[in-house]
Amino acid sequence: QVRLVESGGGSVQAGESLRLSCAASGVNIERHFMGWFRQKSGTLEREGLGIIYPGGGTFYFVDSVKGRFFISKNNTENTVFLQMNSLKPEDTGIYQCAANPSYTGNLPSRWKMWGQGTQVTVSS
Repeated sequence: QVRLVESGGGSVQAGESLRLSCAASGVNIERHFMGWFRQKSGTLEREGLGIIYPGGGTFYFVDSVKGRFFISKNNTENTVFLQMNSLKPEDTGIYQCAANPSYTGNLPSRWKMWGQGTQVTVSS
């Protein structure tokens, strides 16, 4: 059974940092593309933030997070991370990780496996 469990969310002040984790079971992150998405407060759409490839390369879809957010992974722990620095109030939302055996870009509908999400709240 595939399970993705996010953790590390919380409430912070603008300018602070958070590190989210996505612990995977039933799926080998060395063989899957792992993505981070967020659903901003007040919206229904999930926004694809970035991907880490099976080989460890990364790609970020959203200009506003480039240079502030960094995706990494620990294959031994089968865990993916999202380091978020210089957080802004507009980063507030629910953050989810997703897994897929093939590259599907930033369209949420194409990702097969999802975690339940973790809330991030950034106050000014």
